[in-house]
Amino acid sequence: MPVRKFRSVEEMNVPHWRDPGDPDLLRAMRDLWDLGRRMRARHYPRGVKRYRSIEAMHAAQEQWADRSDA
Repeated sequence: MPVRKFRSVEEMNVPHWRDPGDPDLLRAMRDLWDLGRRMRARHYPRGVKRYRSIEAMHAAQEQWADRSDA
């Protein structure tokens, strides 16, 4: 994220808008979406589960990941 410098306090209150089609706008939107994706709550099934094998556990974890991506 770039550092913005101000010459006075009044300049700080001016909103920083980007023009449509500006590459910085697309970059800012992508960064915001990435932040939201990283911060969203993870959903795991409640309780303690027992599995017959490591493979069964990995298969269940993949199903959890598939459900949370939807």
